[in-house]
Amino acid sequence: MLRRALGLSRERRSEGELSVVGENVILRDKRPDDIADDYEWRRDPELSRLDATRPMEMSYSDYRRYARQEMEKRNRLSRRFAIDTRDGVHIGSCMYYDIDRRRSEAELGIMIGDRRYWDRGYGADAVETLVDYIFTSTDLSRVYLHTLAWNERARRCFAKAGFVDVRPVRRNGQDFIRMEVARADWERRRAAEADLAG
Repeated sequence: MLRRALGLSRERRSEGELSVVGENVILRDKRPDDIADDYEWRRDPELSRLDATRPMEMSYSDYRRYARQEMEKRNRLSRRFAIDTRDGVHIGSCMYYDIDRRRSEAELGIMIGDRRYWDRGYGADAVETLVDYIFTSTDLSRVYLHTLAWNERARRCFAKAGFVDVRPVRRNGQDFIRMEVARADWERRRAAEADLAG
């Protein structure tokens, strides 16, 4: 909590790679050596169900080509990160995307693919670290997400990071909850944490 109150620790690593350090995780730029893990996670039926998608059927060689192209081009409408533990284990991915400068908002997505790290606080720390990064490094005013209405574990994780339920959303035959966090609420929360720490 003290790290939250005093602000993010950010550092640049070799070859200009951005790393954002949380309490339990490091968010870093995606690398080619992440591709094999990402491929396996996207083919996993349980992870796909939690992400409201179908398991990927693309061949590994096609996916590798696609993923490398995504890493090489910087998209002004999204930013992708790998999630590592503090000791360097690659456990997932997160991103913010559909960046809308006019509405000053973006959508957040996360996947902890390595089941050994489920229910241990890594997802919540990754979400908090990404939200902190967004609000300290961009001028966006709101971050939102859509989570499956039945996924209580995910909803608790997002609430812990400051997201609040906004409304139900029906998409592709599934029920979601739109959750969001506003910059003003995030700033109040950080000020309260700083008061407690100081």
